[in-house]
Amino acid sequence: MNASEMATNLEFASKIAAVVNLFKFEFPDAKSDLKPWTSDRQTMELIDPDSIDIGFHFPGVSKSWQSRSILTQIRFYQDPISGLRRAIGVEVAGFDHRGEQWRVSTVENWNFVGKLKPAEQKREKLKDFCRQVLEVFNSNSEENN
Repeated sequence: MNASEMATNLEFASKIAAVVNLFKFEFPDAKSDLKPWTSDRQTMELIDPDSIDIGFHFPGVSKSWQSRSILTQIRFYQDPISGLRRAIGVEVAGFDHRGEQWRVSTVENWNFVGKLKPAEQKREKLKDFCRQVLEVFNSNSEENN
């Protein structure tokens, strides 16, 4: 779901802003997009209501990234017994004019898969970013209800 639609309270909006700032700190030339999905009916049917999606776009195709745009999806789970809502994973995919070029998921084995992959230095920075995203959303989990 678009991050702009998930910013329903001050704390959640602050955490979304923190994620954007974490990415831009590591990759300052990226432009953030809190509405990476269009609001047409067909797209809305595919949207995961238990996720926050943020796009990041570079000024041109980056050889070290092997992409021009990066979609970050933060997945959540709300425990039906305790009511706690926690971030359970981050999925990141790189796109260029040909479509998706690579993907990495913290839910699985943190390995990059795809046609082309970012340079090793970018992969390590991206893994650090994913760890920090999970920390941001899972600190004070009681307040994420």
